[in-house]
Amino acid sequence: MAVSEYRVRPGPEGYLPPAAASMGVELPQRGEALVEGRVVPEEEAFQIIAKKLLTARNPVFFPGPTILWAWKDGAAEKARAVLKLMEAAGARAIPMPDYRPKYPMINPAVEINPNHPNLTIWHNRIDVGVFVGVHCHYANMALKIVRGGTDCYTIGLCGEMGHEDAMITLRDVDVAKLERLTEVVKTLAAASPPRTEAASRALTAG
Repeated sequence: MAVSEYRVRPGPEGYLPPAAASMGVELPQRGEALVEGRVVPEEEAFQIIAKKLLTARNPVFFPGPTILWAWKDGAAEKARAVLKLMEAAGARAIPMPDYRPKYPMINPAVEINPNHPNLTIWHNRIDVGVFVGVHCHYANMALKIVRGGTDCYTIGLCGEMGHEDAMITLRDVDVAKLERLTEVVKTLAAASPPRTEAASRALTAG
């Protein structure tokens, strides 16, 4: 496996950030994950994700249509698992339900548009964003824009092979993996001071 010196970290990285794959970042194999462009054991990534979610001031999940719609067997069960993870992390959701470009009529308080995700992140002052249930080609595009124009820390929970352009990505994410991540979050939360409401209000205040 090629070793990359390039690290996938929060931006702003610039108007045209490079695709992480073009910089030598490779997708993880089964049982592995990516953390800032480095391959790590999956269990290590669970711990880092849990810490990021619990220490964020305004963590937000961006659910996409593969879990928003009951389009096939198992989709509803996966959506329920995501909801339990969000509850454990004290996070909220801004959906990505409609991929059609709406420029310039996007309402960033209501939904995230893959063509302009930076607007949603700026508008809502999101410091940790989790992409889940988003088709890979749209997630990859949105993650690059987020890294290029914001300092949001991105996490990709991918049902396929993962996303190089997220700061952290898990691959093959199914209900069992979501439940395991929820357990890790709950365990860490029980041993950590709770996120204060005052801190969250200070971040999201207009």
